[in-house]
Amino acid sequence: MPHQPELVLVTDLDGTLLGGPPRWRRRLYSWLAQERARVLQVFCTGRDLRSVARLLQEDEAMGLPIPHLVICDVGCTVACGHSLEPVPLAVDPIEERWRGMPERLLPLLAGIRGLAQQPVTADRRLAYQIELEELDLERLGEIEAHGVDCLVSDSRYLDVLPAGVNKGSTLMALLEWLEVEPSRVVTAGDTLNDLAMFETGLQGVMVGNAEPGLLAALPRLRATYLARGEGCEGIVEGLRHFGFAHLLENRI
Repeated sequence: MPHQPELVLVTDLDGTLLGGPPRWRRRLYSWLAQERARVLQVFCTGRDLRSVARLLQEDEAMGLPIPHLVICDVGCTVACGHSLEPVPLAVDPIEERWRGMPERLLPLLAGIRGLAQQPVTADRRLAYQIELEELDLERLGEIEAHGVDCLVSDSRYLDVLPAGVNKGSTLMALLEWLEVEPSRVVTAGDTLNDLAMFETGLQGVMVGNAEPGLLAALPRLRATYLARGEGCEGIVEGLRHFGFAHLLENRI
């Protein structure tokens, strides 16, 4: 990892770093690969580690670079980019808060209409696909009384997380550990599970294809820029907006 990065770029994957016109994806990926000594890249995703590993193997055509660090499971896991091995210092406190939760919550969640468990191997969270029209949101409030947060995103997914754990909280803990100046950090995302990143007050790029629920929060997110471009094009637009054009050097 760069010792003193000039930029820390923290990006969601689906719809964000994996979104936008193919030419913009190739340009941004190529630039990131060339600037590993100056730009510390962090994936911040709802995917689990196994899904991230498959993605890095399968996306060779686009040239998706290996990140320095990965925050996955919606903030419940932190791993090194190359090995994808969890970082105990970051993961152990979350594991402690999650211990015993699945055994307590799974029977309760099984009785709620509109939920179907996602076919993922999630760590320190429970992941569901939802039928929003059928879902009883009051029942989710009852679930949260057991010490968890229920996060709906993209009107399709529900994540049940240890209370207070999300992309934003884990990112802030990681940045403190790395001793990174907040002014060097830019986050980017497109769905409601990225809201916690924007609520940190760090510079944020809401890409042009953001979901309506996230767009509704924009007026109160003073450090967040709404890009016109989608996915990677929006990320580059946001980097220019926040004063990092000198790093791009007209190469994107």
